[in-house]
Amino acid sequence: MSRRRGYSLTKRVLDVVLASTFYLLSLPIQAVIALLIRIKLGSPVLFRQPRPGLNGEIFELTKFRTMRHARPDGIPETDAARLTPLGRRLRSLSLDELPTLLNVIRGDMSLVGPRPLRIAYLDRYSPEQARRHDVRPGITGLAQVSGRNALTWEEKFKLDVEYVDTRSLRVDLAILARTVGAVLSRSGVSHEGEATMPEFKGNTNP
Repeated sequence: MSRRRGYSLTKRVLDVVLASTFYLLSLPIQAVIALLIRIKLGSPVLFRQPRPGLNGEIFELTKFRTMRHARPDGIPETDAARLTPLGRRLRSLSLDELPTLLNVIRGDMSLVGPRPLRIAYLDRYSPEQARRHDVRPGITGLAQVSGRNALTWEEKFKLDVEYVDTRSLRVDLAILARTVGAVLSRSGVSHEGEATMPEFKGNTNP
């Protein structure tokens, strides 16, 4: 138990130091991105949405906006149809995630952990899949460096729980290192025919 507490404290310190450093260094890039979004997409520049975090507690996730607004005539569109060329480029390089570093600094998230998903999914997880909320959600994670959105939901959740069970400072540092390669390769950014992933509607296996 003391070893787990020591790991949690070390991880939190690492999160604050690295996230603060990356955030400050990225401010010029964020300023350019914000200007481009304002010119091409209008306001707001940031996308904010409530997401479940540690133990399912809700926090407000912040990212750069990558989609245009819904049609004023009310005709529904897919996320893929609303995703703009600028938004696609930002997502391919994970630059839309830069404001999320503030979530890490505040303690809502960690640099490494299962990705925070929609609140609507909470009632759709199996008890095993729900264990992904036993840790803080992350900007990157085991699923993100193992195929990202090219994986199925079941594969991603299995990797999320594997991370919960095997997490350590060594594992976190390895995932951070692998993230650099995953971002540079731009692989698995979106599921086929989707802006990111199709909606998770629950478990397909009995």
